[in-house]
Amino acid sequence: MIKKKGLFIVLFFILKNLSAQKQEPIKDTVKTEVVTVITKYNPKIADVKKITKAPKLEVLESTKRKKLKYTIFSAPVASTFIPKSGTLKGINVGIKERIYKNYLALGYGNYNSPYLETYLSNSNRFKNEFGVNIKYTASYDNIKNSELNSDFSNLKTTVFYKQHERYFDWITSINFDKNNYNWHGLQNNNYSKEIINNITENQYYNAINLFGQLKFKDSYIDYTNISATHFSDRYNSAEYHIKFDSKIDFPLDFISNSLNNLSVKNSVEYLNGNFKNNYLNLNSIDYATFTLSINPSYLLELKNLKIKTGFKVLVAMDDEKNATTTYLVPDVTFKTNLIDKYVSIYGSIYGNLHTNKYHHFSLDNPFISPTLLITQTFEKINTNLGLQGKINDKIDFNFKATYKIEEDKPLFIKNISKDMGNNQDFMGNSLRGYEYGNSFKVVYDNVNTTSFLFELEYNYSKSLSFQSKANYAIYKLENEVEAWNLPTLETNTSIRYKNKKWFLDTNIMFVSNRKDLNYNNPFPSNTKTIKTIDAFLNASINGGYHFNDKFSSFIKLNNLLNSNYQQFANFNTQGFQALAGITYKFDF
Repeated sequence: MIKKKGLFIVLFFILKNLSAQKQEPIKDTVKTEVVTVITKYNPKIADVKKITKAPKLEVLESTKRKKLKYTIFSAPVASTFIPKSGTLKGINVGIKERIYKNYLALGYGNYNSPYLETYLSNSNRFKNEFGVNIKYTASYDNIKNSELNSDFSNLKTTVFYKQHERYFDWITSINFDKNNYNWHGLQNNNYSKEIINNITENQYYNAINLFGQLKFKDSYIDYTNISATHFSDRYNSAEYHIKFDSKIDFPLDFISNSLNNLSVKNSVEYLNGNFKNNYLNLNSIDYATFTLSINPSYLLELKNLKIKTGFKVLVAMDDEKNATTTYLVPDVTFKTNLIDKYVSIYGSIYGNLHTNKYHHFSLDNPFISPTLLITQTFEKINTNLGLQGKINDKIDFNFKATYKIEEDKPLFIKNISKDMGNNQDFMGNSLRGYEYGNSFKVVYDNVNTTSFLFELEYNYSKSLSFQSKANYAIYKLENEVEAWNLPTLETNTSIRYKNKKWFLDTNIMFVSNRKDLNYNNPFPSNTKTIKTIDAFLNASINGGYHFNDKFSSFIKLNNLLNSNYQQFANFNTQGFQALAGITYKFDF
């Protein structure tokens, strides 16, 4: 057996050797060449993608401050005075909560104050979206020591539809506002109960707005907007406002590929309104203006400097005065870095023409009388210079000095009382609810304003931040003796905290003294003295707790010091206010 295995092995090696001898070597017909590639790689720190601590800001936006917006838990306090908050940045809490398309918030507070807010929407695979937003706030109890009714209510409703097309997106909406107030600010409380009962102090405002927008994709036309608003009140006053505006970009790459587009903003605005009578009850007040604006501008970028240079052509036509006026004003903005990524300087010089509206006056001061003189305000020049940046990774700052010249700047001032002690004027006519020295008119003057704005933000951590804002203004008037109802100093300080379950926002606001008039005798007497409206400090807390992604509770405490301060002359505000509620978020 062993011999057979050995013989088999010997035969295997003999055959393998013979097979190898028969194979001839294969000749390569391709000429062999050696290619030597030499390269050197020295990585640099600049090759690494870094997180920019000071992101670049477009020059057009560098001087604009965004308004603080609340999406949910924006429950306001039931008060006739709602403080304006400063510019705040959101806090990055690290963990993002689940986002729902719909929510419903319900609350109730002292002063018999209900609160309702809801947002309902539906979308179809990013092609379209439609929805409705409703917000209602009210207070049905009167302010302490108020002889007249001082309750109020605000209802705001928006219905919208959005559609995404191949070449453009469009949106249309219907907005309806109904606000109810009372002229409760009597100059004295010496009226008899009989006279008080005969005063009709209620006023309500209705506004309906139709809005449409087209936003184009890869087109010379950037956007077009059209808005139409009808505004009315209890005394049959009516105002119509229509505005069309657009932005067109003209390419300049046919001259040089390095050139940016030339942008041209255009707007056409028409305002028409009517008051049934003036404050003397003699004649009606009609007003109508047509405004055309053309604003070409070009963005020039030079290494560390960005300049937007342009101008505005403004054409104003007053139908009632049968007058046409043309203005040419600059529109220049710049921004550059002083210390890269840390400190930048910015500034601008521009002018504008503002169309004053009864609607907007009612939002600024709901206690105006329906007997106003409406005209336009020409902002002849507005120049500002600012410094913004960061001290370190946690502290940001912004300082801006502004000087502007305005022609026909509107100022609120109190109306004189026409009451002779019997609900009638000196002619024996019955008085309306706003003729007891408890309403305001608008006067116009040429005003030069010098102001200084300082903002500071300290982000202690992802959950805790501090913000502070102060604005100091000096007014120089041509005719009026005081800048009526304009404060010299306004400050706002806020502390915000948020974690996965809790959120808390504290706010302290200070407003300095303001000036108005006191009339010693009723109309037609014109004897008057200057009244000083005391400064006030308002502290508030807005907080809540997230039970889960869907349910949250909130509480709002306002006027923590229980101060009896005045919003306008003789118009006291509510004392300590508390409102609490719950929010439910969901999807259909």
